[in-house]
Amino acid sequence: MSRLGGVMAMAMITVACNSKPVEDVAAQAPPAFTPQVHANLAQMMRGIPFTFSNIVFDAQSEDPGAPKKPAEVGAGATDTFRNVYGGWQEVENSALALSESATLMMMPGRKCENGKPVPIDDELYRKGAESLVAAGRAAYKAAQSRSVDAIVEVSDTVATSCANCHEPYRDVENPADRCTSKIAAKPAE
Repeated sequence: MSRLGGVMAMAMITVACNSKPVEDVAAQAPPAFTPQVHANLAQMMRGIPFTFSNIVFDAQSEDPGAPKKPAEVGAGATDTFRNVYGGWQEVENSALALSESATLMMMPGRKCENGKPVPIDDELYRKGAESLVAAGRAAYKAAQSRSVDAIVEVSDTVATSCANCHEPYRDVENPADRCTSKIAAKPAE
């Protein structure tokens, strides 16, 4: 028994001598992930909500659940992987991406294409982002029903949510004025 105790004591001493101090282990830990902005607002909008809103809009005229003819399936990467999460699931995922993109619109530090800060503190802009969340959720519910008619009904909600920001912030005469609400900037009458 004493021999077993001696072996265990040696093992414990060996482990203790070869282990790193706690502070060394903590110092080697990777830094915590900090979300940061990687694109200006126009780039983010073109890459995410523009792309995914059009998938929702396309479901109005082409039933995502209808079988595809072999000639309709392309050979590019987009076409190859479209079949992985395609059909109605693609419309559902696209609707959810619309809701998620509102969070990206509201990230501090994002700039507009003209270099101005995104107006995340502007009430009109915040309401626009909130309407995108609501529109995405409504489109998701419609897509879950697997009904083209339901998508037709919700498509105006999606288009209106886009217009809530486009009209006051994007659709201005001078691109240098983007991200400055033309509605909020109007003098009181």
